[in-house]
Amino acid sequence: MSARQQLFIGGDWVAAAGADVIEVIGPHTEQPIATVPAASPADVDRAVAAARAAFDHGPWPRLDPAERIAVVRKLAARYEPRREEIAQVITAEMGAPITFSRSAQARLPGALIGAFADLATGHPWEETRSGLLGADITVRREPVGVVAAIVPWNMPMFTTVVKLIPALLAGCAVVLKPAPETPLDAYILAELLTELDLPPGVVSILPGDRETGGYLVAHPGVDKVSFTGSTAAGRQVAAVCGAALRKVSLELGGKSAAVVLDDADPAAVAAGMMVAGLMNSGQACVAQTRILLPRRRYQEFVDALAGMVDSLAVGDPGDPATQVGPMVAQRQQRRVRDYIDKGRHEGARLVVGGSELPPGIDRGWYIRPTLFADVDNAMCIAQEEIFGPVLCAVPYRDDEEAIALANATDYGLSGSIWTPDIDRATAMTRRIRSGTLGINQPYSMDPGAPFGGVKASGIGREFGPEGLDSFLDTKSISTAR
Repeated sequence: MSARQQLFIGGDWVAAAGADVIEVIGPHTEQPIATVPAASPADVDRAVAAARAAFDHGPWPRLDPAERIAVVRKLAARYEPRREEIAQVITAEMGAPITFSRSAQARLPGALIGAFADLATGHPWEETRSGLLGADITVRREPVGVVAAIVPWNMPMFTTVVKLIPALLAGCAVVLKPAPETPLDAYILAELLTELDLPPGVVSILPGDRETGGYLVAHPGVDKVSFTGSTAAGRQVAAVCGAALRKVSLELGGKSAAVVLDDADPAAVAAGMMVAGLMNSGQACVAQTRILLPRRRYQEFVDALAGMVDSLAVGDPGDPATQVGPMVAQRQQRRVRDYIDKGRHEGARLVVGGSELPPGIDRGWYIRPTLFADVDNAMCIAQEEIFGPVLCAVPYRDDEEAIALANATDYGLSGSIWTPDIDRATAMTRRIRSGTLGINQPYSMDPGAPFGGVKASGIGREFGPEGLDSFLDTKSISTAR
């Protein structure tokens, strides 16, 4: 078991102000794998003060954007040699199957760093417009200030990069709080940051629990909060930021629908749902766990889905053959089990899976991949985010009812439509209330396209020029001719 002794504050490794530690438990073994210092309010104060000084008086926000872009490109180059190490660490700390850690958890962040630098290169940092009332208008985009970035445990490095890199490119100073379940990959990032030409105070990384995050969100030295997590926690963050008139962006939960049309191929749909619904063992905000199926071919699709779910290899996340790993924590395992029991009690038909441990597994926080059929869209298992490997098959009569069911949710983050008729699918996308949608694929996050939700799935956008703009304020300067 490794033991980290210091916190990364303002670009330096320093002793924590308190003696509390976070014990990281491996979800496969249920045994401790590391300890790290737990940031206290005094540590948050130090980090915010360092960020405040860096932003208010330091060179970083005042550099030409090209100079910040060059620093970020150095980070992209240094990230690649440690990619396999990052994948192994994330698998150990949160249980993602190693193939998913290699392909998504670790590879995508490295690609995003370079892609965000490319976006910043062409960004309109300053432009001149002809005013409609006679003056010349200069529009400048300037950094918003000190950013509190709070990331979840399910995609820790990915969500860190999505916040940290655009904020740095914008010229902000950042205080990052990783989740207590997954602080270890953030330490690797801190080591990489020490190799860059970052001025003091620009980045701090503070592992901590919900109380640490709450103290950071409410800190008067913070100008913007960028939060990814549950909708319940997001409401609390929004309330604090609203009271302080502080800028906030929220990427929250989902209960996304995969709309399967009556001309789709059952085998292709089942293969697609293995990714769309069960990626990262179902621990994904974009997971499409409501599968809307046409009544006239309902059993065909259910049978195909059941075969896929029943075939999944569950076990040691370090084994490349594993497709479904453990839940991140025992509380998450219990939560998912409770939903499976609730689905049975609500009257849904359990086709595959259940709340018992998978066969051959006697330790670890595992859940059997589960498929419910004959699910009413009003049931809790169809309305609430389970965040585990549980799929719900909901029947519908026609396209109109499919659209109504897709929209009958508090959420609106992701979704997909499955059909060979692209025109039909495209017409449906215009009527489904969701921030992102895929046609014949789960929505794939592209760094050039905005990502985010509507309704209870969040506020604001990440990725694309819109994501960079979320860390910028616009200033208008008029000059009389």
